[in-house]
Amino acid sequence: MAEFAQVTILPVSPPRAFELSLSVEAHLRSMARSRERAVGAVTSGTLTLDDEVTWRAWHFGVPWTMTSRITEYDPPHRFVDDQVRGPFRAFRHEHLFTESDDGTVMTDRVAFTAPFGVLGRVTERVVLRRYLAHLIGARNRYLAAATARAAG
Repeated sequence: MAEFAQVTILPVSPPRAFELSLSVEAHLRSMARSRERAVGAVTSGTLTLDDEVTWRAWHFGVPWTMTSRITEYDPPHRFVDDQVRGPFRAFRHEHLFTESDDGTVMTDRVAFTAPFGVLGRVTERVVLRRYLAHLIGARNRYLAAATARAAG
């Protein structure tokens, strides 16, 4: 299993950061470069406990489809989305929100397992961890910019 974490400061309150992080529309705007679309289950609005969304995007020049479910939900502090169908043997994304003097410290913890045994483990370390960290970073930069524009 590969893991990584990222920390981002958002200049809004934890409840606002929590809500924005569950917004399908904000997610889609942040993933525009990969042509991501919500194509099944919940396709708009704000996700909540047990909601599922099926995402379709282009990565490495091929289309990928992944269905995630909100499996843990503790507003405005924490939620978890887990893959229920998709390309990974397992994929878990924990989102944490802590109040700070600057607004909210948002921490993303991602753990995933690629398919294909030993080849998958090599791919996790060589390609996927860096690629997924870049995607989460792009999403977080979008959220930080969007919240800064709204606050300013």
